[in-house]
Amino acid sequence: MNYQKKTVVASVAGLTLEGMDIMFLSFAMSMIIAEFHLDMATGGLISSITNLGMLFGGILFGILADKFGRVKVFTYSILLFAIGTALTGMAANIEQVYIFRFIAGIGAGGEYGIGVTLVAEAWPKNKQGRASSYVSIGAQFGVILAALLSAMILPAWGWRGLFFVGIIPVLFAFMVRKNLNESPEWLASKIEKKQASKRGSVKELFATPRTVLTTIALAVMATVQIAGYNGLMIWLPSMLQQSQGLSVSGSALWTISTAVGMIAGMLTFGQVMDRLGMKKAYGLFLIASAVAVFFYSFATGATGVLIGGAIVGFFSNGMFAGYGALISYFYPVEIRSTATNTIFNFGRALGGLSPILVGFILQHANVTIAMIYLAVLYCISFIALISLGKGHAARKQNALHTLSKAI
Repeated sequence: MNYQKKTVVASVAGLTLEGMDIMFLSFAMSMIIAEFHLDMATGGLISSITNLGMLFGGILFGILADKFGRVKVFTYSILLFAIGTALTGMAANIEQVYIFRFIAGIGAGGEYGIGVTLVAEAWPKNKQGRASSYVSIGAQFGVILAALLSAMILPAWGWRGLFFVGIIPVLFAFMVRKNLNESPEWLASKIEKKQASKRGSVKELFATPRTVLTTIALAVMATVQIAGYNGLMIWLPSMLQQSQGLSVSGSALWTISTAVGMIAGMLTFGQVMDRLGMKKAYGLFLIASAVAVFFYSFATGATGVLIGGAIVGFFSNGMFAGYGALISYFYPVEIRSTATNTIFNFGRALGGLSPILVGFILQHANVTIAMIYLAVLYCISFIALISLGKGHAARKQNALHTLSKAI
């Protein structure tokens, strides 16, 4: 297996384990609430605290990865993530659950951004889209793995046994450290000692007016991506049960149909991005997402609901496949991991609040208004996309071209 494939396998496995851990919380939530006698709001705070941990960990590990190396810090983030998950199974009260989930969130927040940065630096620009799409599917693998493990472990050993499985990533971390070399691009920049003072500095994301605009635009796009996904996947099953009279099993079938559409969308988006370029690919999928979500509010009948769900999933979550390559494209190697982790985990933290707003809309309005809200989000993301200029890679290539002509 060559280095490029190793980076994809390591990143896919890392995101699979992260997705598995997040879904563990979903499957175990009712048992945790019952054991500690919590109300729904207190239970829901567990997820919010995990997201805050991801934001903190994303910034921290992003800076460390730019300063000390991708693979080394990637390994440490996985270890911390595994320890936090396993400790959750030992929590004696809800306060300890909060602490351990925050620790797990710190590790998870670092893992994703460093993994996709490794992939972006290992693959050529014309293949980064498809490589990123392979990595993104790892989260869907994690959902499937969590569902299978939950079905086997929860009835026999309860929710604590489920979180003890979190020790498995420790073995994976040692395998990564042993079999994956450091990013050649990062090593080259370290040897050359270019911009050493700027390496891993968050302030460099706001160094110039153009960089500020780029960082804000990418943060808006990441927030919309997470907000749209959470709004759809958390509330739509309930919406459909209410508006279409679907049973619980019917809404589960919708979830499967939508997930299949998402996987197909990710694989397709990677190919489209490599062929048309980042801005054209995102523009196409953002417009299609806004249209699909809006018209989906008028879907009727079981067939229409299932097919429409797959189409919405195809466009709305297909774009998730390209964020690692997109963000990496706009920043130099010295701050690339910092940028990826900071921007995407900011989107996670802010976009993770979307279900609250969707729930408020559903309580005071109807499904159509909620879907219009989601459609407007994709339009806002499209406006942010238009504001993006040329990426760092393109500027570097143009500079080399100008220099060669001068010579």
